[in-house]
Amino acid sequence: MSALRIAVVGAGHMGRLHAEKVSALGNGGAEVTLAGVADADAARARALAEELGVPATGRFGELLAESDAVIVAVPTVDHHPVVREVLAAGCDVLVEKPIAADLGEADDLLKLAHEGGRILQVGHLEWYNPAMQVIRERIQRPRFVEAHRLGPFPDRATDIDVVRDLMIHDLDIIQQILGEEPVRVEAIGVSVLSESVDIANARVTYPGGCVANLTASRVTPTPMRKLRFFQTDGYFSIDFLEQSALVLRRRTGDGESGADAREIEVETLDVDPTDAMEAQLRSFLQSVRTRKPSPANGPGSPGGACGALRTALRVIDAMPAADQLA
Repeated sequence: MSALRIAVVGAGHMGRLHAEKVSALGNGGAEVTLAGVADADAARARALAEELGVPATGRFGELLAESDAVIVAVPTVDHHPVVREVLAAGCDVLVEKPIAADLGEADDLLKLAHEGGRILQVGHLEWYNPAMQVIRERIQRPRFVEAHRLGPFPDRATDIDVVRDLMIHDLDIIQQILGEEPVRVEAIGVSVLSESVDIANARVTYPGGCVANLTASRVTPTPMRKLRFFQTDGYFSIDFLEQSALVLRRRTGDGESGADAREIEVETLDVDPTDAMEAQLRSFLQSVRTRKPSPANGPGSPGGACGALRTALRVIDAMPAADQLA
């Protein structure tokens, strides 16, 4: 089997991580090679490419003829034109979330990928967190979900609001577990350090009755990435940063007096720490080799990514303007 040739477009924070992972896999014996690095800032592309010993260019189109697949890690506003050109050139694509800046662009990319028989995967990385993997099948019919995704303002470029930047991770997970999109969205947001919303809270109600309360912030000093599901038979807690998972259930037994005693039983699940980005890359490479895309409700599926983007945009639209607040 010949090695898959993977190019990385975008040499910023995420692009560097992707390029390093592809290079490390190839150096470790995997059937993959880093074809090159492209960035509109040619000097930045050269700096990263020199470290990894691959070609660099300021024009990504120059790499497409020598690539089987491309990882796109450019600003969100550029996702559509870059991914569109890559797909049109006959390459498969792993694009960072969100899939595109708006739904029209996202739908166009899905159509192009389908018509060309190309693999299109979206980088919703938390699906590959080992804590998510061990607890996923235990979550059946949650009635309430609570999400906190907080952290300091990033040192990377931020061209979108905190909802599409951070909250969208949790929206994607919740919606694919529930298998539905919300019927009602209430939200509030505040701009602090950028021109867009930097901290947001949303209360989202789904057709089956589940309610999700989500908070996302990029102006919080202490990082937190937690997701909690509450259902009739237990409470399931995921800490993405710690890569840990807990299950809390009610344990019923007889007290000394013979009366019914109720206690909470805590189970700490066994989680093997793994590199989520490497797991995501391996999943993408497997799809490219087998020509089998992610399942409709699987990690990084473009349909799921579009659903998450659709709800993220509804969250933004639900926020009252600052001058409308009493």
